[in-house]
Formats: sequence, structure tokens, C-alpha cells
Amino acid sequence: MLRSLRHRNFRLFFTGQLISLVGTWMQTVAESWLVYRLTGSAAMLGVIGFSSQIPVFLFAPIGGAVADRYNRQYVVIGTQTAAMLLAGVLASLTLTGVVQVWHVAVLAASLGVVNAFDIPARQSFIVEMVGREDLPNAIALNSSMFNGARIVGPAVAGVLVAAIGEGWCFAANAISYIAVITGLFMMNVPRSAQKPVGSAVQRIREGFSWVARNAPIRDILLLLGSVSLLGMPFSVLMPIFADRILHGGASGLGILMGASGVGACAGALTLAARRGVRGLGSWVMIACGGFGVSLACFSLSRVFWLSAVLLVPVGYSMMVQMASSNTLIQTYSPDYIRGRVMAVYSMMFMGMAPLGSLLAGSLAHQLGAPEVVLGSGIGCVIAAAVFGRRLPKLRIAAREMILAQQMVAGNPAEEVTATGTEEE
Repeated sequence: MLRSLRHRNFRLFFTGQLISLVGTWMQTVAESWLVYRLTGSAAMLGVIGFSSQIPVFLFAPIGGAVADRYNRQYVVIGTQTAAMLLAGVLASLTLTGVVQVWHVAVLAASLGVVNAFDIPARQSFIVEMVGREDLPNAIALNSSMFNGARIVGPAVAGVLVAAIGEGWCFAANAISYIAVITGLFMMNVPRSAQKPVGSAVQRIREGFSWVARNAPIRDILLLLGSVSLLGMPFSVLMPIFADRILHGGASGLGILMGASGVGACAGALTLAARRGVRGLGSWVMIACGGFGVSLACFSLSRVFWLSAVLLVPVGYSMMVQMASSNTLIQTYSPDYIRGRVMAVYSMMFMGMAPLGSLLAGSLAHQLGAPEVVLGSGIGCVIAAAVFGRRLPKLRIAAREMILAQQMVAGNPAEEVTATGTEEE
């Protein structure tokens, strides 16, 4: 389960990111509570969610081209430094008592631009730290780290917000970036011999064209985008559930977010124990359907602790789908185009969410948060069913892509028939 930690570079990355991500989750919870405290508006929560993530949709293709053109280690150092500075500005505005909601929106949008460059570079940098053999395990451990921080960060943020205010959460996040930046500087990563051909526009077009031609990756990304649009925005409505529906306040918000993180961490560790990619396509489909069912059940609960328990399978299913999708996409992608493929992944994973956040916030204002989350869950179940119908054909195409990457050998048709689960 921990085999990718044998690589020194990944150990440095893992340790630094673990500390930094606790701060990131603290800021996420504190920021949503700050917006809710300043405005009391579900629609404004959706606007802030939109502001923080729409830049990923707009600028990720450029970020992917940059990741394939320049040293990914240095790109990530630059993006992490920029994120640290933005957190420091938000902390200063909040602690001095001058913060306004438009400040939060502008800083959230700025961080979104940073993420548009950070996500493709950071995701495609993982293979340079561990190699192809340990890539699936490294992605799963990276996801478990992300969600381990998701357990601790919201819980700490809930206590700190209630005790001393949001500003100290933002300050702690700014300081936490020092750990990951230090780890990145300490790495010794051979510079990859990347020789991009053509203009930046041509390279961006090549990335989209490659994704569109390869049905397994295309369909996985379409499903991911559907879930990000329909299901992921439930998190921006958590302050409404915590306060008005479940009456838990700021500390209750931290518990709810932490419960989802417990499930997500368990899902990531489940994947870390796997070897290879066989059967992951079915896992993607089942996890998507399970996410939708769990989300629908959560929307119907009016008991705080029952709601917290229901968020555990929500987080588990969400993480299994997201991490499995990431693993499959990186497994099928050649190194020369990996950054641009992960840029499309970023657009689907984070870029579609702001549209969903804006829509969810507006509908929640009109219909109510529980009704919106119920509809989101039903939508995810439908998306899983559509993907499941296409899965048999995708398996053969995926097998051929794996053969092209020289990861396995044999006749794809024979092995698909023999196993019934070859993947995708």
C-alpha cells in the first residue's frame, strides 16, 4: 500500500503536501463560513465557488501546454508560492477587519488562475517522481493524503472559526505552504527531455484532439465532468445544511466536511491497496452511482449525526471515482502529452464545478438546498447508467491503448473474453 514512498522525491512531496493540504482545507471551510457570515446568502456561496473554479476551465489548456514545455518541478514551485502569497493577503484583510465579500471573490478567482497551472503540472509531475510502475499507487496515496488533510483541516477550522475567527485559518494556510515549497526545492528530479513541436495554440489543439480520438479517456472525462457539474457543488451548500437545516453552526460545518473526508480517505486507501488497472472502469461506474445514491439520502436527512454518517459513503464513492479516473487517464497517456491531457482532466474535475456551484446556489435560493442536492444525486445515478452501457465497448479500446503503452501483452479480444473485466 505504501510502495511508492520508497522513492525519496515522492516522500518529500508527500510530507510537504500533507502539511500544506491541512491548511488548504482549513481555508476552504473558513472561507465558506466567512462568505456566509458576511452575506447569509446561498446564492453568494455559489458565486464564490464559481469565482474560484471557473479560471481552471478557462486557463487549464494553457497550463497543460506549460507543463509539457517547461520543467514541471519549477512550475509547481512557482504555483505553490503564488498560492501562499494569496492566502497571506486574505489573512491580512480578515485579521484587520476590512475584508469584504468582493475581496474574497477576487482572491478566489486569482487562486483559480494559479490552480489552472498548478493542477496539470503537479499531476503530470507524479510520474517523474515514481515512474510508471508505481504511478497508480502514488496517485492513490496522493488522494489519501489529500483526504486525510480533509479530515483534519475542516475539524480544526471549525474549532478555530468558532473560537478566534476565520483570519487565523487563512494565516495558518499561508504558513503551511512553506513545507511543500521546501520539499520541492530538496528534490533531485532529472530534467525530462521535452521537445514540443509547433506553436502554443497547436500544442493545445493537439491535446484536445488526442483526448477526443481516444474513446476510453473521452468517456471517462465526460462522466467526470457530469459529476463535477451535477454532484460536486453539494459542498458549497454545506454552510446552509450545517446552520439552517441541521443546526450545527461553524463547528458542525467542520464535522460534516470531515465526515466526507473520512470516507474519501478510506476510498483512496482502498485504491492504494490495488495493483494494476484491471477492473477500474467498473469501479468508476459503480462509484458514480453510489455517490448519487448517497447524496440523495443525505439530502433527505434532518438529523445532524445521521447526515454526518451519510457523508462518509458520499466521500468514499466520490474519491474512488475521481482517483480511479485519474489513474486510468495517466496510465493511457504518453509522457509527451501528459500535461495537456491532465489539463482536460482539470477542466472536467474543477472547471465544470463552478458552473454547477453557480447553478446550485441560485436554485437553492429558489427551491431550497435539500431539493437541489436530491436532484444532483439523481443526476449522478443517470450519468453512471449511461457510462455503464458504453463500458463493454470501451474495454476493448482501453486494452489496445494499454498495449500501445507497452504495459501488457496479448490479444485484447481474447483477454477481454477470458476475464470479462479487462480494463479500462
